[in-house]
Amino acid sequence: MKYIKLRDAEIGQNSDNVKTLEYSFGDESIDLGVATIEGRFPKEGYAYNEVSKELIYVLEGTGTLNYKNESLNFSKGDAILIMPKDRYYFETKYALITMACTPSWNPSQHKIEK
Repeated sequence: MKYIKLRDAEIGQNSDNVKTLEYSFGDESIDLGVATIEGRFPKEGYAYNEVSKELIYVLEGTGTLNYKNESLNFSKGDAILIMPKDRYYFETKYALITMACTPSWNPSQHKIEK
């Protein structure tokens, strides 16, 4: 078993309006992150992960996840599975989400396409 306290999570920021906490267990097959999103992410274009599946659970807030030519409205308690290479962007006034990535998230996998 591995355990990470909140005080030991790695604080990050994907953009001006996205703050993150990364819980990396040193396991290449899975990790966990928490993100606070306020506004559009990314600011322009689409985000995608080249390698990992991203399983998202909405802890608080509401918004829209736009992907392909579709829009998905989400709210507290909803779960979303984003497959590798799926292009998406969030639109929200405020959302707190948690995401498990498999294999583990790595900044080099995360891309923005304008």
